[in-house]
Amino acid sequence: MRTEQESAVEHYGGEPPPADPSAPGAPPGETVIVRAPTEARNPRTLDIDRLSVLEVLRRINAEDATVPAVVEAALPELARAVELGVAALERGAAIHYFGAGTSGRIAAQDAAELPPTYGVPPEWVVSHHAGGGAALVRAVEGIEDDWGSGRSDASGLAPGSLAIGLAASGRTPYVGGALEAARERSAATVLISANPRAPLADRVDVHVGMDTGAEVIAGSTRMKAGTAQKLALNAFSTAVMVRMGYTYSNLMVGVDASNGKLRGRVVTILAQATDADEQTCARALTAAGGDTRTALVSLLAGVPAAAARAALAQARGRVRDALAELS
Repeated sequence: MRTEQESAVEHYGGEPPPADPSAPGAPPGETVIVRAPTEARNPRTLDIDRLSVLEVLRRINAEDATVPAVVEAALPELARAVELGVAALERGAAIHYFGAGTSGRIAAQDAAELPPTYGVPPEWVVSHHAGGGAALVRAVEGIEDDWGSGRSDASGLAPGSLAIGLAASGRTPYVGGALEAARERSAATVLISANPRAPLADRVDVHVGMDTGAEVIAGSTRMKAGTAQKLALNAFSTAVMVRMGYTYSNLMVGVDASNGKLRGRVVTILAQATDADEQTCARALTAAGGDTRTALVSLLAGVPAAAARAALAQARGRVRDALAELS
């Protein structure tokens, strides 16, 4: 038996466990028992298989309702992660997500939605899922135990990048390997887990450990643990986009008018932000060459598009800073 801080991992059969308690996965024939909070039995759902459908749903909903408070408790650490993400992007590096199973799928979804939402390059936030793209749609058992696969997926990170590992248990070997390789390449590292005493926590710069506790169904971390990770990661990436200047107030201003539908959306955004009529906004957008932020600064500051574009370049694309520059 082997204990990792407060999460015990027990090995039975097969080869003796390696010296590093979280480096590789289980050798063939070995049984690994992870003792993490998410693996415990939930005393509030012991009779769930004897309830009516409505009562089953009520129990699930009651457990789900505890997740936002758990995420709130971890916001100071999440704020540190956001600062690391902004720093990585500002120095020309990128943010990389690493996860397996539910954690990896949540990461892939978050990364995929940022370019169409904010108009950022897809290279800014990149997701890596254990087992590759095929494992996103069909589970590949055992791939999460491959420490070397994680190292391989993180081998191309540039210095100054940010690597974020997502693992409900906080000990997934694939994630551990990726974070180890990221550190070796001078990248900042963050772990997002549902285990405050995660075994990998002492190997990262920031640990966002959310104590979601026992799941409705023991060990089913696609439930509360997954919900917590989605809330945390959505909040993380949104806050990074806000800090990078891809919003003005609560409006998206990074999307450019590359087709008719987007042009209509941008005109609406400009009208909401400036109180100008749609015709005025459409003309400003045309003068700005379809660039939302240039049109917005032009309208708000009352300057030609060229002056707005220059101010934005000086302000690294941040609308409020450009307006301060012009004023």
